[in-house]
Amino acid sequence: MGRIIIENRSYSFEEIQAGKFNETDHYFTHALHFCQSWLSNQQTFELQTSGSTGMPKNIQIARSQMEISAKATRDYFQIRENPSLLCCLNTWFIAGKMMLVRGMEWKASIYLVTPSSKPFTSPNLQIPYDLVAMVPLQVEHCLNDEMGLSGLKQIKQLIIGGAPSGDGLINKLLDEKISAYQTYGMTETVSHIALAPIVDIDLTYEVLPGVIIGTDERGCLWLEAPMAKEHRIQTNDLIALNSPTTFKWLGRADFTINTGGIKVQPELVEKAIEKLIYEIIGEVNFIIGGVPDESLGQKVILIIEKDQLTLDKADFLKRLASNLPKYHQPKEIHFLPEFVRTDTGKINRIRTLELLCSNLSSSS
Repeated sequence: MGRIIIENRSYSFEEIQAGKFNETDHYFTHALHFCQSWLSNQQTFELQTSGSTGMPKNIQIARSQMEISAKATRDYFQIRENPSLLCCLNTWFIAGKMMLVRGMEWKASIYLVTPSSKPFTSPNLQIPYDLVAMVPLQVEHCLNDEMGLSGLKQIKQLIIGGAPSGDGLINKLLDEKISAYQTYGMTETVSHIALAPIVDIDLTYEVLPGVIIGTDERGCLWLEAPMAKEHRIQTNDLIALNSPTTFKWLGRADFTINTGGIKVQPELVEKAIEKLIYEIIGEVNFIIGGVPDESLGQKVILIIEKDQLTLDKADFLKRLASNLPKYHQPKEIHFLPEFVRTDTGKINRIRTLELLCSNLSSSS
């Protein structure tokens, strides 16, 4: 019964397997060729990692891994027979491809649209949907748009991934009573292996069926998952393990700032100051980073994605400091017109910090 709907055109899975589709848009053609390979029982697929913490790389993923992942998601949400799905993520990457795989495995009606910040503006969409995956930016735009908000409210289960959702976004989802989950996963685990229901501001992740987790001596997550090729995957994600199946995500160990012998986790500082930044500057993108310092080793700085603006930096730093322990307080504020991003739209912290340092060196 499954089918893929693109604008006003509908293809049954049988037609796609036989190559009976005619699309002029390269994006749709590429997605349908992937579906044709899947429906023809291809056993391995080459995927590219997102590159959020280093250079993107191509890896081989087995069909069985993707099948296991799709089944685990279906079991977790208890998806009904022949569901309706919206695929609005980039199908060049794992998150988008897995929406197609889920739809094919579940014999779903898959509404396929070009990835954009406002997916509900695409023509001929039929709601409601049983499952939709989005990145935080898409959700933010939908919440601020009448058509987008109406679309969000017609989703039975919304999963959000690709980057953590900020407190502001979470509060908006709670205010609008959107049924949403933050995901945790990676290309190597073919999409998510844990989900955090967004029921309050403090997220707790629960692993999918069959996933085993623990921490190493640094407090970083390791996992064993039936959808992963490696027996055990060691991550650089610092977590607080609540139980054998639940955890809280604290940040990346490879982004940790060592200032005066105190280890500072940028993501936690960002969470603490987000509200104040939004109140004073507006809803800008920003990150906390560490740069070399003669006395401290590294010092904490705030980088804002914006051209220079009139701002009393000394006063603003004092206001930020009132929300933070001494060594977590930013010592400087810098502006960049544009952050460096990965192909999937995530902020590349390491490259952005390198860009800032390069700019500072050339101007000194």
